[in-house]
Amino acid sequence: WETYHRKVVRRPSPSLHFIRFGQMYKVMIQASPEYRMNPEDLYRLYAKNNDGNVVPYSNFMTMDRVFGPSQITRYNMFTSALITGEGEGGISSGEVIQAVEEISKEVLPRGYDVEWSGITREEKDSGGQTILIFGICLLFVYLLLAAQYESLLLPFPVILSLPAGIFGSYFFLQLAGLENNIYAQVALVMLIGLLGKNAILIIEMANQYRQSGLSIMEAAVKGAVSRLRPILMTSFAFICGLIPLLVATGAGALGNRSIGTAAAGGMFIGTFVGIFLVPGLYILFETWSSRLKTDKKYDEDED
Repeated sequence: WETYHRKVVRRPSPSLHFIRFGQMYKVMIQASPEYRMNPEDLYRLYAKNNDGNVVPYSNFMTMDRVFGPSQITRYNMFTSALITGEGEGGISSGEVIQAVEEISKEVLPRGYDVEWSGITREEKDSGGQTILIFGICLLFVYLLLAAQYESLLLPFPVILSLPAGIFGSYFFLQLAGLENNIYAQVALVMLIGLLGKNAILIIEMANQYRQSGLSIMEAAVKGAVSRLRPILMTSFAFICGLIPLLVATGAGALGNRSIGTAAAGGMFIGTFVGIFLVPGLYILFETWSSRLKTDKKYDEDED
């Protein structure tokens, strides 16, 4: 080893190098550059067989040029191809997702599928939770009102008055050319509480007049009239406070305009429809509740 370390022996092919690392030696065998310029140079190498004869590599190997990807992309352990795209102006991301899924079902062969990643995956997963979120909100509103009114029917006038405001939100979003994004959904959750508050004021006053001895019709009309001015004042003050969001510009303007348009439009439509709708719903459900109480009392007297 020391002899070869002091004097490196070079052969045409292959050449032998002894390299010292500390107290250890590493051997690297490498052919001279002229013997490894092309892939076909492998045919010029030889190996010994079991009989000790020298056999060229060309006797037992062939080479074929194969073209393939320099990098293999996998997703969830499956071979995949990454495609990045963007929708045209005026097309929402939800519409793009739906179009890609529909086209992939028609075009892709058997065994191929489409999976989303990144922000698109988060958007698709959260999009199906909208109905669940609003359902939970309405459930909590119903339970709280049922405990407040001590009735299972009186919360329904409050809940049934909310679709008018939700319709107003979507209607104004459509007029403004905005999409139903996460900002608009936050505004809808806020709108449920604000419109519910207006309906609660009317029904609360109607209940008080009803308990004082007035008829159902008189209690509903008087309750709506007595709460009309506070409801209009608070609703218009809220809408005026949203004007800066409606005309927002610059960075983050799209989110501000979505929140402002959904909240202001829903409050505007919900308020004007609610002041007429809530008293009518109160008359309907209070009449029904009174009949059920009368029938229950009659059955108890019969027993």
